[in-house]
Amino acid sequence: MLKIWGRNTSSNVQKVMWAIGELGIAHERIDVGGSFGGTKDEQYLAMNPNSLIPTLEEDGFVLWESNSIVRYLAAKHGGALQPADPQVAARANQWMDWQLSVVAGAIRDAFWGLIRTPEDKRDHAAITKSQAATTEAMRLLEEALGKRPYVAGDTFSMGDIPVGVMAYRFRKLVPDRPTLPHLERWYGELEKRKAFQEHVGAIPLT
Repeated sequence: MLKIWGRNTSSNVQKVMWAIGELGIAHERIDVGGSFGGTKDEQYLAMNPNSLIPTLEEDGFVLWESNSIVRYLAAKHGGALQPADPQVAARANQWMDWQLSVVAGAIRDAFWGLIRTPEDKRDHAAITKSQAATTEAMRLLEEALGKRPYVAGDTFSMGDIPVGVMAYRFRKLVPDRPTLPHLERWYGELEKRKAFQEHVGAIPLT
């Protein structure tokens, strides 16, 4: 059986679990990381020497890095997550890479400051800067979503999953955000998806 190692409150684990939910794959998720610990254990390091989550284990095959796992699941288990058109697939990959290279770094200080830091110890300047950087990134997404219904094309794909997880956090961590109608329209469609509801929307930020 497919196993996913990682706590469900991790945004990176949520990407993988959302993909699993979309594909209806039988699986077992094992709590590791954060308050659960375990990422420094010898057994875990043998699978993932980065000591990070998530890690996938399936029939002796081990894979880490969340977006790589989403791509693997889409490629192996079929369904609409993997676009058949090479150009649409490339665009999905582009936005998945953008999530890592741009948005993850932009939102980090807002998340740590507002969620993981006691109020009296918060660096408000760093939080404000992070919120502004995340908003600018989301303006780029807004522009793209004005041209097509989903990040890669006309239908939901693997490309929407990592970006959608970050959009969820953006809406939670940047309450004074500008009006982004195309993003809100797209996000409204994501919220209707059962796998999003179960693995992202129902889980509070911690």
